Amino acid sequence: MRLDILRRTDDGFEIAERDLELRGGGDPLGLRQSGFPAYRLADPAAHRDLIATAADDARLLIARDPGLAGERGRAVALLQALFDWRAGAGAGAG
Repeated sequence: MRLDILRRTDDGFEIAERDLELRGGGDPLGLRQSGFPAYRLADPAAHRDLIATAADDARLLIARDPGLAGERGRAVALLQALFDWRAGAGAGAG
């Protein structure tokens, strides 16, 4: 099954998406390199569109309220504390 995609296309994005579907995204904390982690909020393959929309919304929120002083900003700050998230931390930050 894995070689079928390589036979059908040389599009790296398509190959990567299929690989993600087959192997899973690994462990976000870096404890496992592949497989299907126990996602609590969203599965990156199944919820790709929702995650993209959330990322756009987050960028808009930060652009409008960089200090997270408004109602939504305070909610995001609370989520940051609950999930122990810090801007710039981790491989996917940016």
